Amino acid sequence: MFRHYFQIAWRNLMKRKFYTLINVAGLAIGMTCCMLISVYLYHENSYDQYHTKRDRIYRVVQTFRNVEPGTKPVAATPKDYQVWGCAPLGPALQVDFPEIERVVQFMSPNSLLLQNGDKRVQQDNLLFMDSTAFDVFSWKMIYGDPHTALTAPFSIVLTKSVAQKFFGNKNPVGQALQVDNQTNFMVTGVMEDVPPNSQFTFNGLISMTTMHKFREEIFGWWGYVDFYTYLLLKENTDIKSLQAKADQFVKRRNPDDKGYGIKFEKMTDAYLHSLAIRQPGPTGSLLNVSLFLCIAIFIMLIACINFMNLSTARSLERAKEVGVRKVLGVRPTSLMWQFLFESILLSLAAAIIAIVLAKPGIALIERLSGKEIAYVNFFNPWLFIAMAGFAVVVGIGAGIYPAWFLSGFRAISVLKGKSNPASGSVSLRKALVVFQFTLSIALIAGTIIVFNQLKYLNRHDLGFKKDQMLIINFEDDSKVQQNIEAIKKAIADQPGVVSVAASRAVPGEFLPNAGTQIQTPDGQMAFRIPLIYEIDFDFIPLYHIPLIAGRAYSRTHLTDSAQGMIINEAAAKLYGYTNPADAVGRKFDQWGRKGTIVGVVKDFNFRSLHQAVEPLTLRYGYPNALSRISVAIKGDNIPSTLAHVRTTWDKMAPQRPFMYHFLDESFNAQYQADQHFGQLFTFFSCLAICIACLGLLGLSTFMAQQRVKEIGVRKVLGSSVSGIVVLLSKDFIKLVLIAIVIAVPLSTWAMNEWLKDFAYRVSVGPIIFLEAGLITVGVALLTIAWQSVKAARANPVQSLRNE
Repeated sequence: MFRHYFQIAWRNLMKRKFYTLINVAGLAIGMTCCMLISVYLYHENSYDQYHTKRDRIYRVVQTFRNVEPGTKPVAATPKDYQVWGCAPLGPALQVDFPEIERVVQFMSPNSLLLQNGDKRVQQDNLLFMDSTAFDVFSWKMIYGDPHTALTAPFSIVLTKSVAQKFFGNKNPVGQALQVDNQTNFMVTGVMEDVPPNSQFTFNGLISMTTMHKFREEIFGWWGYVDFYTYLLLKENTDIKSLQAKADQFVKRRNPDDKGYGIKFEKMTDAYLHSLAIRQPGPTGSLLNVSLFLCIAIFIMLIACINFMNLSTARSLERAKEVGVRKVLGVRPTSLMWQFLFESILLSLAAAIIAIVLAKPGIALIERLSGKEIAYVNFFNPWLFIAMAGFAVVVGIGAGIYPAWFLSGFRAISVLKGKSNPASGSVSLRKALVVFQFTLSIALIAGTIIVFNQLKYLNRHDLGFKKDQMLIINFEDDSKVQQNIEAIKKAIADQPGVVSVAASRAVPGEFLPNAGTQIQTPDGQMAFRIPLIYEIDFDFIPLYHIPLIAGRAYSRTHLTDSAQGMIINEAAAKLYGYTNPADAVGRKFDQWGRKGTIVGVVKDFNFRSLHQAVEPLTLRYGYPNALSRISVAIKGDNIPSTLAHVRTTWDKMAPQRPFMYHFLDESFNAQYQADQHFGQLFTFFSCLAICIACLGLLGLSTFMAQQRVKEIGVRKVLGSSVSGIVVLLSKDFIKLVLIAIVIAVPLSTWAMNEWLKDFAYRVSVGPIIFLEAGLITVGVALLTIAWQSVKAARANPVQSLRNE
């Protein structure tokens, strides 16, 4: 039976090669897209899944809210929590909760100067971490004992790639690395590089006991925030029961801070589901994952609609075949299975092509997404089984209606020529074309909105100067700090340099919060926790940050460095000032420094435009708090200026490598994930539109063939080529226009949801949908025009010779 089905199917498919090619191409592209999106979505959902104890690993998120005296704290929302917290929390949890098997804490990443002989590298992303790390996390150790590697002070575990930089392929355990030209650290282990699907990564681990040697006092401060706390729970621990005890634990352990609270969050939820701020690494977007899942479904629907439309449109060609076979006694169910077999055969052929295309496609997805996708074995027999099953499902899904429709023809009517079987499916075909182009238009509009938003991010006035700004990172080097003014002057004297300033951080970088009391309009000292920049006298004028009240720091005011503070507009509002100028002259108390506010700067976007401008204090930073030098340079001869600055640096700070970047590049790097999303979205949208156009091409070709005699008559009666092209195109264009009307509200809702992630965003207006509509109509016209012109220019004698 199957052999008979195959022979008939093969004969029919080869007889109509053009339509077979369109159907196979559409399904193959659709399946390839689904495979690639599935691999990408699997990667996004695989973060931290490689840890063998992942189901028992949780982390503690903490909230530090301000609570006015005499008031009760309002219930915290998910966005009130942050992963970054305090050191005493970990040991206290271990003591108070017998359900916890292990606690591991680590600090924010550090960048340290590592040296082995003549090899000297400023190595970033080094974490101070507890010795329990390898008991909790499943990182693979190559050399060394994972249980003792982080026990002793001044111990360091390197990742494989970092170890190779300093020691080649030798076992470096027991070797020393000099750190920041001062202390020798002992290499106690080498581990495999952290898998890319980890929510936080690092290049090396330093024993937490080392930090105890440096700053023992911070481990007892509940108010010092620089630690991430992860827990390994014992088997069968009920996390809800543990969470229920959290409030009493906080009241017992940290009774003085009424706004402090903790919550437990599963580690495997961190990448896609966490709303907490101050994450130890990048997070993904559940909305983006959902959008790509929808795109995959849209693409397969478009491909299946192509098949259904062409199959039903070509029903007239198969009508006599069905009539004859019914007269010969073939049952309708057998005919239905025959047509289904053809669609499954096409789908299987498309699946084979999709597997071939998917391998190079994954490399493209890696480039577009900026992520290293886990290896996919394309020779895995389970992959072929899965694709075969998927192909059968697609074949049945796409072919079930055409099979039912074709097998339902009445034999006598068809053989007598009394009915046109294709006419009954016209309305359905039109509806499917509308649906198909509704999806395509929504994707085009989405692509335009995404790129408008990315363009807006790059062009938005941030409120400070970021172009031609060279940033030198000296990472708290004490010798540079002690000689900071001399180094600044030497750099400022170089050709091409406009001005120089120093600070603890620059826009786009991480900022700490600082518990700060500022006098309110009613004269009371109110406690809040704004962000803090530590800057020198030259920072505000260098960055062209506008002042709206008071003045900037000045060397002529001797008390500014010890008793002055500058805040932004948002901070003034935080402390109750509707008119920022009223905050000038008010008292402040911050981190042991007291004085008065001397100025208020206009709000500027020192962080990504995903976030609104937050309250900020800019206080004078003493040299030992500084780690960045900002150099404003001219744009006419940057390489020469850079060479002069490098020479000056090597002379003034020979112990420290010249590490620099340009501010516009580092600031815009905050939008890298958005740019990658835009590239992926555009890529898959274009493929979806191509599939839709393939179907439109096949459908327009068939319609032109069906109307060939009508076209011949019209030409004989004097119709022009352009008139015939309009005749053949207008019905399709009407359908596209209907699709535009339907697509507008759908894509408006979807893209507004995506834009909610940005505090500053473009508006979704009618111009965007006008552009999307014009693009769609243009693409549809180009697709139809080739076949329409061909049909219109045909010799009418050839089409009418049989009449």
